[in-house]
Amino acid sequence: MGAFQDKIVYCVGGSSGIGLAAAKGLARLGAHVAVFARDEKRLAKALGDISACRKNESQRLLSVSMDVSCRQAVKDAMQRTVAGLGVPDILINCAGRAYPGRFEDIAIDQFEETIQVNLMGSIYTTVALTPFMKEKGGIIVNTSSVAGLVGVFGFTDYCASKFGIIGFSEALRSELKSCGIKVQVLCPPDTDTPGYAVENMTKPEETKQISKTVRVLTAEQVASALISGMQTNRFLIVPGLEARISCTAKRFVPSLVEWVMDRQIASVRKKRGRQ
Repeated sequence: MGAFQDKIVYCVGGSSGIGLAAAKGLARLGAHVAVFARDEKRLAKALGDISACRKNESQRLLSVSMDVSCRQAVKDAMQRTVAGLGVPDILINCAGRAYPGRFEDIAIDQFEETIQVNLMGSIYTTVALTPFMKEKGGIIVNTSSVAGLVGVFGFTDYCASKFGIIGFSEALRSELKSCGIKVQVLCPPDTDTPGYAVENMTKPEETKQISKTVRVLTAEQVASALISGMQTNRFLIVPGLEARISCTAKRFVPSLVEWVMDRQIASVRKKRGRQ
């Protein structure tokens, strides 16, 4: 894993969950790491956790409070960090949110906020850092989801944002390839994080039934797959065998995936009708 020794890594959404696990994993491999998130208390704790994992005392570690949904805040934070820590070799966009519910119950404000955080947040960081990264090349990883490849009941706003991440990243990959910048997309399944606990508070029963088909991974498992995936030329990094099977089936036999999900939804409704 010497590929990450002395590399400068920016991890947006790095105060918890997958982002924090990735930051800790890369610190263990000798990288200099900056983590970005809104909550200063969580950032302070995260920085302590990352410090405990670093390979040696010479590694530079930094936490930056930033609202990823605010374009100017992102621009200012990234410029300050470049001036202080240096141009990133790796940008990992891991900030995101999900509040599942039935389409007709989701307020339009929630649609806009979800897209702003999940999609526009990644665009803002990429816009701010691409001019710097073009000077030496590097890696940009945007975090989508299995729900960015497979539309899932209860996730209309989330799927809109995560499908958008994949389209944005695919076009970006084509444009930045000649600059020596590799663009990849992380597509995790359900992952045991603080955000996942929040999701489960509002998930419709149909969504919970569908989720049972794919095993819940730990943040560390996803981060390990991410770190391994960055050392390949794969565009999509999909952690977990069940998730890869689901995504492959969606690509080659989409009608089968739809049939399975329809049956799962029908089973919940049938059970509800008997109650």
